[in-house]
Amino acid sequence: MADPSNKYYPLTPALVRALTDKLYEKRKAAALEIEKLVKELIKQNRIKDLGKLIEVIEELTATPNGNCRKGGLIGLAAIAIGLGKNYGEFSEKLLTSALTCFTDADSRVRYFACESLYNVVKICRTSALNQFDKLFDVLWKLSSDSEQTVRSGAELLDRLIKEIVRSSPDFDVDELMLLIRERIYSNNSSNRRFIIGWLHTVLKMPNFKVTHFVPEVVDGLFKVLDDPSPAVHDTAVTVLSELLHALDPEQNGDLEAPTPIINILVAHTNTSAPAREIALIWLNQFCVFYGKSILNNLSAMLAACLDWLYNDKLKANELNKRLSELVDPGTEIEMDSVVDVLSAHLRHEQTQTRIASLNWIRLLHSTYPKAMFVYINRLFPVLLDLLMDSADDVLMLDIMLITDFCSSANQTEVDLKSFDLSDEVITQFGDISPYLVKFCLSLLDLFKSDPKLMDERGIQIIRQLCLLLEPADVFKSLALLLIHKEEDVEFLSRLVAMLNRILLTANELFKLRVSLKSPQENNVVNLFECLYRCWCYQPICLLSLCLLSQNYQHAVDLAARLSELDLTVDILTELDRLVQLIESPILAYVRMDLLSSEHQRPLASVLSALLMLLPQTEAFNTLHKRLQAIPHLQLIETPKTPKPQLNLDFKKLLTHFDKISSERKENLRRKHVALLNSMARNS
Repeated sequence: MADPSNKYYPLTPALVRALTDKLYEKRKAAALEIEKLVKELIKQNRIKDLGKLIEVIEELTATPNGNCRKGGLIGLAAIAIGLGKNYGEFSEKLLTSALTCFTDADSRVRYFACESLYNVVKICRTSALNQFDKLFDVLWKLSSDSEQTVRSGAELLDRLIKEIVRSSPDFDVDELMLLIRERIYSNNSSNRRFIIGWLHTVLKMPNFKVTHFVPEVVDGLFKVLDDPSPAVHDTAVTVLSELLHALDPEQNGDLEAPTPIINILVAHTNTSAPAREIALIWLNQFCVFYGKSILNNLSAMLAACLDWLYNDKLKANELNKRLSELVDPGTEIEMDSVVDVLSAHLRHEQTQTRIASLNWIRLLHSTYPKAMFVYINRLFPVLLDLLMDSADDVLMLDIMLITDFCSSANQTEVDLKSFDLSDEVITQFGDISPYLVKFCLSLLDLFKSDPKLMDERGIQIIRQLCLLLEPADVFKSLALLLIHKEEDVEFLSRLVAMLNRILLTANELFKLRVSLKSPQENNVVNLFECLYRCWCYQPICLLSLCLLSQNYQHAVDLAARLSELDLTVDILTELDRLVQLIESPILAYVRMDLLSSEHQRPLASVLSALLMLLPQTEAFNTLHKRLQAIPHLQLIETPKTPKPQLNLDFKKLLTHFDKISSERKENLRRKHVALLNSMARNS
């Protein structure tokens, strides 16, 4: 029996010496004695002595001597075991005493503190949760302890506390999530594993609505994906998968897309590869979860997926497709931010991204034509730049989008007077789309500033325009703008040569060629006159226009003037092309007219004039053989069907041709003078 005057009462000095011995076996034996003593004190209802016993053990845990602290810790465990279900009023004291030793410099003391606290918590169970914040903080620190034995002891304690938490319906999850949120950004792998473990525990708890807390932890979780430890990374992937499942509206009833989470996911598509992969999986699944409500975040979603369409290993393409399928006229979209994102991605280095951006603009324009029309002026400069894109698919889609805009019903925002055009010229445009006029004007500027673009892509661009729009409108717009806006004669003649090749050879221009054969019948007299005035800058092209339209008699008048021109290499080149065209299937009807009693004489005169102008090349031989093949016996009699009166003043047009020819000569003279002056300065 212990002496009440003894300072260790109700323990005997001998028992205290055994409890603080350096040998673990002696300390363990003493602990068993303390356990028995506690049970006896409870049995005798000596609560006051029990309190003194706990105070003695508390003092031992606070002494500088390591063995005393170890003894105090094992003593605390013994008291807890001895108390059993009678822990009630003593639980807080026991927990507080055990918690004080976790910062000890001696790893063995920290290990025994884990062991001691484990036993205390095992007895106190839900009462221990009153100090959960302290327990959590201790476990957090121990998870990255330098000693493996300490970490192992802490893991056992951690599992026990998780078990108690899961079985406690009244546990304050808000407090736990606050503690997790404060520590989620740790860079230590062990700490990260600890936090993820607790998140996993939370997700397994019944009746826990996770949606409210996800924005607070999901960013940190995605950062954990970059952890160098494969185990930590894999655990993070698992928890993220569980978290995504918990967000399913069928699980939690939330039908609105969570914008804060989406913004975090979008940010992580531009961080590391692992985070990007999972973020795109989440965003793709959100489309499934929330349907059309996700379109409130369309600009952010597009920013997330458009950059990564080239990578088939990611969910970017699937996400892009799902988003496009959700768009319909009945769903409102924040168009301003969406257009900003798409406009920026039109300049993206990846071809797939540029193509997708163009497709999105076309989709939005077809779905929300009025809303999108406001943004045409903002998009127009970028679309013009894309005409120089190296990818044919991008060029094709770009032109398709431009023609979509040109075909829009609402064209009131474009004032043709702003292009410095006279009222007379504006009247000539008639019903042609003002946006087509604007585009053609910009296209001409582009061709002029970048001759390489015109040489390499010019024909392709014009042909596609004619495929998607009315060819007559395209050619009339270009011709009028060239006549009234262009002063560079050399550029003008080059462009006319290109347009003439398109007119005479492209399948897209077949109907227009047919119409030009009978301008009066097809209401294209104004177009013919327009083309005539423009084609005057390329005499051979003008001659081909007359052959195309079967105006052979006027072609005779033009051919007679060709000898007065300076036959430059460009003119001879066009002459060679014309001979090739005459031999092509497209102008087969012109060759057949050599058999016509009505057309043979003027047509043969024109071809003979061309023959005289040609040097003796292959084209000369070809044309010579053709003329020799004209039969001299009986010609085909063409039926004398009355033709409508051609409302064209060829005399006036010929005067215009003479004027342009004089200007060409003067321009050529000035060019030669400038060249001589340049040579003189450099000599």
